Amino acid sequence: MTSRLVTIHQPECFPWLGFVDKAAQADVFVILDDAQYSKNYFNNRNKVRTAQGWAWVTIPVETAGKATQTFAEAAMVAGGWRRKHLATWTQSYAAAKFGTTHLPFLDDLYARPLTKLSDFNIAAIRYLFEQFEVKAEVHVSSGLGCEGAATDKLLALCRRLGATEYLSGISGKEYLDETKFVAAGIKVRYQDFHHPVYAQRFEPFHPAMTAFDLLFNHGPEAARILRDPACPRLNEVFTS
Repeated sequence: MTSRLVTIHQPECFPWLGFVDKAAQADVFVILDDAQYSKNYFNNRNKVRTAQGWAWVTIPVETAGKATQTFAEAAMVAGGWRRKHLATWTQSYAAAKFGTTHLPFLDDLYARPLTKLSDFNIAAIRYLFEQFEVKAEVHVSSGLGCEGAATDKLLALCRRLGATEYLSGISGKEYLDETKFVAAGIKVRYQDFHHPVYAQRFEPFHPAMTAFDLLFNHGPEAARILRDPACPRLNEVFTS
């Protein structure tokens, strides 16, 4: 049987390098947009490097009375946050080496008449995958018709997509029931991500920024820096 590695992740907002690394290792990447949306994580925000250290870019989401909504259902609040975001991106990266290369995409993204958070996040994710030369098939879970929760949901998606191996984030060790994957003939392994160290516009180096930070600073070299084991790395295993 031909090996087929599947990995699954919620549609994070402007995701960090560990997210891209998971996708780069996989044959199939599933965007888990029908999982329950949760506040105060990386679902609607991420970090950008600034002259002062780092700052959040946060998308306000309608949550009142919607405790059980999914990512696909979560709606972005109307207002001036798009303009404020662009000001932060511009202040942080316009003078970076590849600022003029990637800021036009963000200008276009914020100008799109998108109302759902998942649509906004997925557009940014697809752009990052293109720039980081991610070759994995990309699927959106809401279109795959797989039921269940927790391990059962992940396993159903893997079986639907013909997985022989499932790549989990390191935090999966805390909740994943591996015995169900073993019974289905699917091997489980966990991401071992050591964050690359690279030159940022502002020093000292701050890890776990949005993956756009590496693009703005290193452009076409970003994919190599992410993958090349010879590039300097932080010793600890990173989760976010």
